[in-house]
Amino acid sequence: MPDIVSAAIEQYAEEHTSPSPPWLEAVDSHTRMELSGLAGMMVRTVEGRFLELLVFGMQARRVLEIGAFTGYSSLSMAAGLPEGGHIVTCELDPVHASHARGHIATSPFADRIEVREGPALETITSLDGPFDLVFIDADKGSYVDYYEATIGKLAPTGLLLADNTLWSGRVVDETDESEDTVAIRRFNDHVLRDPRVVCVQLSIRDGVTMVRLAPAGGRA
Repeated sequence: MPDIVSAAIEQYAEEHTSPSPPWLEAVDSHTRMELSGLAGMMVRTVEGRFLELLVFGMQARRVLEIGAFTGYSSLSMAAGLPEGGHIVTCELDPVHASHARGHIATSPFADRIEVREGPALETITSLDGPFDLVFIDADKGSYVDYYEATIGKLAPTGLLLADNTLWSGRVVDETDESEDTVAIRRFNDHVLRDPRVVCVQLSIRDGVTMVRLAPAGGRA
């Protein structure tokens, strides 16, 4: 995944972020060894700590993640949960789900994370809200569908986050009409134009969009 900011700045930010605990280092190294070509899909240290601190600051008790991959982001968020907090994470790929379950089982947070294998939209339909935090990090073509399926299940003070929304900078490359780039642009425009929400797009790693519900009278 190409850097949005310079590699030197990215490294500096990581060096000035609290190091990952041993169980996340194990996820990182195992994923690189077993799924080397896909290792860039992990959120890794800086974004992982960002998610953890967000969950901690919100005291989010119910978290829904769409796209478990090998479990790094779930485990990052679990570290910020209050007592009794719980994460449901959705994963379509059975190999990825198996890796995630293994990493979660050997972590301190095995009782806080539930991996649901299968199409995420089916899982979302089966779940009752509200969720304090929703984190979308799965197939880009379905981002709008995931957003619409979860925004109505967001708690009044909850947040929805979507990862990869700057797509390595390709969203501003007018010559790039690849399927995923077009899908991310469509999602970004969809959220911006949605009168039900207030949003901000951040340049953390590959871009993270944060969304909250607008006040009853509409957004300012």
